[in-house]
Amino acid sequence: MSNKFHLMVVGAHCGDAEIQAGAIAHKYAKAGHEVTFLHLTAGEKGTPAGLTVEKYREQKIREAEKAAAVLGARSITLDYKDAELSDNDATISHVATIFRKLKPNVVITHWENSMHPDHALCPKIVQAAWLKAALPGFDLEGLPPHSLTRMFHSENWEDMEGYLPDIFVDVTDEFDTYLEALSQYWFIMNSSSFRYYDYYKALGTMRGCLNRTTYAQTLKFPTGANVRKGSSIPGFEL
Repeated sequence: MSNKFHLMVVGAHCGDAEIQAGAIAHKYAKAGHEVTFLHLTAGEKGTPAGLTVEKYREQKIREAEKAAAVLGARSITLDYKDAELSDNDATISHVATIFRKLKPNVVITHWENSMHPDHALCPKIVQAAWLKAALPGFDLEGLPPHSLTRMFHSENWEDMEGYLPDIFVDVTDEFDTYLEALSQYWFIMNSSSFRYYDYYKALGTMRGCLNRTTYAQTLKFPTGANVRKGSSIPGFEL
């Protein structure tokens, strides 16, 4: 595929990236594009009864790898601690180095407003890492500069303040596989605090209704990035 590109979905915790954009990711993986789920933390603090935090961390990393395999992607989980994420220079440099190594073209991540501090920090880290990876003045393990082409936000039940979708993607053919991937996670299937599986199945249905398809997932441009400049109306070039 001559126009093959690398789609990366960056989530604060194992599970976030998949629930937000797993069906979209699978659609592009099926078409032959490279897809990576990058989890900044494992999301290990919501520990089930009978497990230590470390054991649950190990379990979530395994679940992330299984979900990624279902979706035709790879999974990477960093060592940062759940609910202790920081957008400091060390974290930004770490993610920037990953961008230079793996060369993603498109990154999908959380919306900027969230009830969860880790979620709200995630797009800030991505944007700062994008800049740092792209600037030749930064030495990151001797790697050459790399710039993303585009960044988008995606939909998470904890991040809905001000989230109004700009893009609806038909994922009808991918949705059953998406649900299979979600089912790899214990918390999605067994949480007593939130009905994750039911919510995201219903969300895909509702967004599909608005898209005039059976199922859909949505994306949002970063604030201000939906502006288009040119000599004609986009899509109606003269």
